[in-house]
Amino acid sequence: MNPSDDSARGRFITLEGGEGVGKSTNVDFVVEHLRGRGLEVVRTREPGGSPRAERIRTLLLDPAADEPLDQTAELLLMFAARAQHLAMTILPALDRGAFVVCDRFTDATYAYQGAGRGIDRGAIEMLERLVQRGLEPDLTLLLDMPVEAALARMIARGATLDRFETQAPAFFCAVREGYRHRYEAAPQRFELIDAAPALAQVQAAIAAALDRRLAQWGTI
Repeated sequence: MNPSDDSARGRFITLEGGEGVGKSTNVDFVVEHLRGRGLEVVRTREPGGSPRAERIRTLLLDPAADEPLDQTAELLLMFAARAQHLAMTILPALDRGAFVVCDRFTDATYAYQGAGRGIDRGAIEMLERLVQRGLEPDLTLLLDMPVEAALARMIARGATLDRFETQAPAFFCAVREGYRHRYEAAPQRFELIDAAPALAQVQAAIAAALDRRLAQWGTI
C-alpha cells in the first residue's frame, strides 16, 4: 500500500469502472459491509474528496460549451484534485488505521485520460510518481460489463449527464479496454466483478471478494 509498509496503517480500497456499471451504489454497499465487520471506514470519491478538490471536480464535470477543456488541462486538474484529496482525506485516514473506500482513483486516469483521450502513458506515470509517492490501493474492485448495456442503464437513470457521460460510445469502449489492461497488468491488486447480473448477485460477489481480502490481511 505504502512505501513505509506500516502494519498499523489502514487499508485503501477503490472501486473502478465505466459509466453505468453501478459504482456509486456499490461503494455504499462496500462501506456498509466493512462497517458490519467493525471497521472504521471513510467513504470518498474522485475527483473530489475534500472541499478544494470538490471545487476542482466542478470544473472537470461542467458540460458548459462556452470553452472546451483542453485534455492536458483535464489531466493536470485530475492530479491537482488528487494531491489535495490525498493530503486532506486519504492519508490522514490511513495513518489512523481507518479503511478508505474511494469511488475511482488513478486507474480511472489511465482509463479515461490515457486510453480514452489518448494521453501519453508516460505523462500520467510522471504525475502519479509526483503526487502519490508510491501509494496505490490495497484492493481495487473493477466493475465490468458491456458498454452498450452500461450506457443504457445510465440513460435510464434520467439524470443530467456530466461532461464525461456525454462522450461517444467509442470513448467508453476505449475506457473499458484501458481498465482491462490495468487489471491484466496487476491482477493481484484487482478483483474483477461482473456488473451485468442483478444487483444482489453483483453484491454477493463483492462481499465474497472483500471477505477473502480481509482474511488475507488478518482483519477477520
